[in-house]
Amino acid sequence: MKYLVMLCDGMADYPVEQFGGKTPLMMAKAPFMQSLAQKAEVGVVKTVPDGMKPGSDVANLAVLGYDPAACYTGRSPLEAGSIGIDMADDDVSLRCNLVTVTDEPDYADKTIVDYCAGDISTEDAAVLVKYLAEHFNNEEFALYNGVSYRHCLIWHKGTLDLGKITAPHDITGKPVREYLPTHPNAAKLYAMMQKSYELLKDHPLNKERMAKGLRPANSVWFWGEGKRAQLENFYEKYGVHGAMISAVDLLKGIGKFADMQVIQVEGATGYLDTNFEGKANAAIEAFRGGADLVYIHVEAPDECGHRNEPENKVRSIELIDQKVLQPVCSALAEMGAYRVLVTPDHPTPLCLMTHTNDAVPFFIYDSEKAQEGVAEFNEETAKQTGLLVAPGYTIMQRLLSR
Repeated sequence: MKYLVMLCDGMADYPVEQFGGKTPLMMAKAPFMQSLAQKAEVGVVKTVPDGMKPGSDVANLAVLGYDPAACYTGRSPLEAGSIGIDMADDDVSLRCNLVTVTDEPDYADKTIVDYCAGDISTEDAAVLVKYLAEHFNNEEFALYNGVSYRHCLIWHKGTLDLGKITAPHDITGKPVREYLPTHPNAAKLYAMMQKSYELLKDHPLNKERMAKGLRPANSVWFWGEGKRAQLENFYEKYGVHGAMISAVDLLKGIGKFADMQVIQVEGATGYLDTNFEGKANAAIEAFRGGADLVYIHVEAPDECGHRNEPENKVRSIELIDQKVLQPVCSALAEMGAYRVLVTPDHPTPLCLMTHTNDAVPFFIYDSEKAQEGVAEFNEETAKQTGLLVAPGYTIMQRLLSR
């Protein structure tokens, strides 16, 4: 038996006015996904425990079958592991976003225009992070380059007692004054954020970007703090050999800490221009190479939700169906029996432009055991089945043992 997890990050949504009260999932033309759901077990799964932040870190740990309440130590440590940083037990890791802010003289008066600096390329970002590292790296702090706008700060002998630290995608378009890290223990972090603007605002690369009509990456923003991560070996936990395919360091880090095979796909960007076909081909090759379970994470619906791009969110779901789900399942059918779990990790409603902790729709399709599913798979029909999987981390065992 082969197992596919098709993780459509942030796919779930609320009714959208311009769609006549339909969600992007309802609007999307995803015939293959719908055909599977018609013969699958369908319900909703509570991936984010009450009291925990609805991040992709917590939610994807749950979908992979790990209890976030027991094993979660923060988002950035998982990303640090993907980058290859060997954190010490007394290190604190923080996500370092390259962002675009407005140009008010006082940093507290600025507004975050874009949490991802125009979806800056990894190549451009590397230039800026290296430049910042020359000014910031010392015995206490070290900056590391990641993918696109997502980078990492290691604070040696740091503290987690930092007060409230807010993710930039939660406050896009808002003045930063109410969200600054003002706790005394975070004073050095805030000073680095302020200094980063002075260093980056006139950097030649940013001038080039603006001349091309691109947004400048003119500040850093720290968040997602945590200590070194530890996860139980996925094979020892479930008895199947797993592989992880994703564009983002977070999921690669989770895969690494779980001792899964982490597969790099050239051209995987985390957005609508990602290499969908490359992810599908990598999954097929992983199955042929002996993987029992492949976890394909596609970030695009989530990014479209954060940017309030309704049409693009619909398109991202259609591309997942056409270019990933259908070809991988077609290949699996030639190999023998298989099961598929299709689910988002959390909702990223367009109207909010951030995550929520609502239970998300899912289905599990078994090629050998057709069930009475739903005529159309979406948020409402999944609720109407009456099936709620909670706690959410039991969904993996449900996939493997049905």
